[in-house]
Amino acid sequence: MTRALLIVDVQNDFTEGGALGVSGGHAVAEGITRHLAAHAADYTAIIASRDWHDATGDNGGHFARGVPDFVDTWPVHCVADTTGAEYDPGLDTAAITHHVKKGQGRAAYSMFEGTTDGGGTVMDLLADHGIESVDIVGIATDHCVRATALDALRYGQHVRVLSDLVAGVAPEPSEDSLAELVRAGAEVV
Repeated sequence: MTRALLIVDVQNDFTEGGALGVSGGHAVAEGITRHLAAHAADYTAIIASRDWHDATGDNGGHFARGVPDFVDTWPVHCVADTTGAEYDPGLDTAAITHHVKKGQGRAAYSMFEGTTDGGGTVMDLLADHGIESVDIVGIATDHCVRATALDALRYGQHVRVLSDLVAGVAPEPSEDSLAELVRAGAEVV
């Protein structure tokens, strides 16, 4: 079975000190780097996503005009071509084969909502490489990792979430998200 690694949103704005930094984000970046050093050859493709929001406007209501509700509206984060949108420095990107940008004027949680620089989709990449199984890592367990895993399942992929290589906003919603993914058919390893 061909396998891809999906690295979700390991960006400066989502790690400690960022606009929406989560506890353990830097450790996840460094852990993914170690995983890649040991296992990059196990993957047919290594695909990494980044939130990549427009600098102007509210990105389809994604950026709060006032106080964010942290459900549908958020503080400004991951604005295209800013330090906050770049990968966390602890993530070695050398082994990444494809980069995906999501958001770009609208809310987008799943990597599957993004596009490559060439305009392709994640599903195109998986199909083009004959990939039937994905390992998912990244930030945040209870938001974008969850959405990416659910979409991968919807598209017929065998999904494994590598639980030591994800970090969430809060422990309880993260645990609930992992349990939901197991109920939906994913493996959490």
